[in-house]
Amino acid sequence: MSDHSPLPFAEAPKNCRRCPRLVGLRKSLRKEHSDWWNAPVPAFGDPDAWLAIVGLAPGKEGANRTGRPFTGDASGDLLFATLDKVGLSNGNFQSRVDDGVTLNGTMILNAVKCLPPENKPNGAEINNCRPYMIKALDGLPNLKVILALGKIAHDSVIRMTGGRLAGHKFAHGAEHRLPGDRILIDSYHCSRYNVNTKRLTAEMFEEVFGAASARR
Repeated sequence: MSDHSPLPFAEAPKNCRRCPRLVGLRKSLRKEHSDWWNAPVPAFGDPDAWLAIVGLAPGKEGANRTGRPFTGDASGDLLFATLDKVGLSNGNFQSRVDDGVTLNGTMILNAVKCLPPENKPNGAEINNCRPYMIKALDGLPNLKVILALGKIAHDSVIRMTGGRLAGHKFAHGAEHRLPGDRILIDSYHCSRYNVNTKRLTAEMFEEVFGAASARR
């Protein structure tokens, strides 16, 4: 585990108290699993990124355990395999923080930095965490494309820009122009459920990254 972040100015304190429900869950897990990360999960990737990937929130036995986004449970398998295939990562992803993987031109962060009960943050929690996402995205000087994994991430990015959700509907593969000549691209989340049910296939996910590269 490491508390190093490529965007230290955009991170929540380890004992952030903005969301009482998430604080309560964190405290109980610290008692139950004292060797886990159990804190807001920092961003991971390249500070010169042209692409930012925004996920939902840490998984209980994934990033909440390891301290690195999409690392430690099945949700990262397809993501890191695709990043490797399209040349946006170096190293061999082994779903642990000491596997040596690094990212090229890409930053990964979550719309909510702490583990929510049942992986379902409420509206107040999403709003409370949005300032950290704004700082992270604004802190990427070369950012051209934001890839939202799921509707919650999509909605938070649109709200960040002051856009209307009705005018920017989430759909897999949809593209939305944002202020500052940035593009938001939507994808179904690479969760185990979506992969197992074939709602999201490796081919569909790769196509989204192809669209992102075309907008670089």
